[in-house]
Amino acid sequence: YAPAQDALAAGDIDAAVAEYQKLVDSNPADAEAVAGLAMAKLLQRTQGVDLDEARAAAAADPHDVDAQIMVADLDLLGGHVEDAFARLVDLVRRTSDKDRDRAREHLVTLFAAVGNEDPRVLQGRQALASALF
Repeated sequence: YAPAQDALAAGDIDAAVAEYQKLVDSNPADAEAVAGLAMAKLLQRTQGVDLDEARAAAAADPHDVDAQIMVADLDLLGGHVEDAFARLVDLVRRTSDKDRDRAREHLVTLFAAVGNEDPRVLQGRQALASALF
C-alpha cells in the first residue's frame, strides 16, 4: 500500500488511484485495497469542486442525479457519512431505471470507501434494501 499512500501524501491523486487499482486487480478480495481505491476515486471526483456551488445545484434540482451524487461525495469527505448515505438512499427512492441504478451503484462505492465493517454501512445497506423493495 506504500506507493498508493505515498502518492496521496504527495497530493498525486491520479497516481494513488492507479496504485490502488493495481492492488485490486491483483487481489479483488483485498478489502483494504478496495476501500483505498474507492476513497482515492472519491478524492479524484471531488478535486476542485466548490461545496457551496454543489449544494446549490443539488438543492435547485433534487432529481439531478449528478448533483446529488456530488453532494453525497462531498458529505462523505466532510465526515457526514450518514448524510451522504441518506441522500443517495432518498435518490434511489425518488428515481427509476438508469437514474436509480446509478444512484444505487454510487452508494455501493461509498459503502466500500467507508468499509463494510462500519456500522453506518450496515445501516445504509438496510436503508438501501428498504428503498429498493
